[in-house]
Amino acid sequence: MHRPERFKLFLNYFTENFPEPETELHYASPYELLVAVILSAQCTDKRVNIVTPPLFERFPDPESLAASNAEEVFTYIRSISYPNNKSKHLVGMARMLVEQFGSEVPASVDELQKLPGVGRKTANVIASVIFNQPAMAVDTHVFRVSHRLGLVPKTATTPLSVEKVLVKYIPKQLIHKAHHWLILHGRYICIARSPKCMQCPLFSFCKYYEKNVLIEVSKS
Repeated sequence: MHRPERFKLFLNYFTENFPEPETELHYASPYELLVAVILSAQCTDKRVNIVTPPLFERFPDPESLAASNAEEVFTYIRSISYPNNKSKHLVGMARMLVEQFGSEVPASVDELQKLPGVGRKTANVIASVIFNQPAMAVDTHVFRVSHRLGLVPKTATTPLSVEKVLVKYIPKQLIHKAHHWLILHGRYICIARSPKCMQCPLFSFCKYYEKNVLIEVSKS
């Protein structure tokens, strides 16, 4: 099966069965989502959603966060992975938002990446979720699922190379949705260890299933 056909089957399934996917992070504004995404690096959305309510109550806007310090922020996010670094990033991010962007989260991926704690993946998430831009954030789930399904070649060994292939084959108007489809599929079905292939609706065009599961089934 050629790559364009795999993409077509992938997009057809999710467009029909999961037409309006959303992030599982809880937020009420672009600022809150930016904070949540920074916190979510190497941490579960579930843990982030536990931490953010009291954090947002104390720091409801960039100005209040910018006026604080890393030591105080740490007390709210101590249960998050890498709380020391993230505390510093959050305060630095808020100060830059206030001083350089008028307290408004920028829509540009390039401008977002100027903020402390915001790499390309985080910038793409914000651009995609808040501004519906054709930005594909490649995290571990997107990277894994893209390779297993055969959407990207083995030579795509970096997040950026995977991103380039995905945005090449996915229509612009669906990229922000496909980002969620890949993440959620990787989070609940195509998990890192012991993927739930027998429950997967995509097995008919999945390379991993064809090379690993189908062979075992045929032997038995």
